[in-house]
Amino acid sequence: MHNDGMNSLPFNAVLLLIDLQQAVDNPSWGPRNHPDAERVAGALLQAWRAAGRPVIHIRHDSTEPASTYRPGQPGHAFKPEVLPLQGETLFAKQTNSAFIRTGLEAHLRERGLDTLVIAGVSTSNSVEATVRMAGNLGFTVWLVEDACFTFDRIDWSGKQRTAQEVHDMTLANLHGEYCTVTRSAMLI
Repeated sequence: MHNDGMNSLPFNAVLLLIDLQQAVDNPSWGPRNHPDAERVAGALLQAWRAAGRPVIHIRHDSTEPASTYRPGQPGHAFKPEVLPLQGETLFAKQTNSAFIRTGLEAHLRERGLDTLVIAGVSTSNSVEATVRMAGNLGFTVWLVEDACFTFDRIDWSGKQRTAQEVHDMTLANLHGEYCTVTRSAMLI
């Protein structure tokens, strides 16, 4: 990424915000990293709006009865920093990938939008699934690491991993193959 920020991206680069809903504030998710991620995503959103660039919001509509993301629950609402405006594109999903049964790919292809700038939650779940699929579908993807976050997890060998460790490993797995990992300061 060059230091000229947004100017180095195609004008029609899409800001794709994933699952930034109040559901993630529920303590059941456990400790997280990047406490400022919503603020950073909000700053990206403001920059995209000011430049007249396309914005797409992804909302998770869980079908799991106990999910904090279930429609009708307080957690289903968007975070205030990234509240969609009237007329902004929104796709609701029920799986981890924003491309599965949503119409997102068709929407992008019909409009000739082939560059995505992705932010959201969680780095190791819906963000990762969406980035991998976007890369595999041939989109150019920039993943804004400081506008994403995840949660503590126990790894396959039973070792407790911090949210930052999970985040960092996910980014390492994605960078260079499915996307280019960048920081918000490089874009705004």
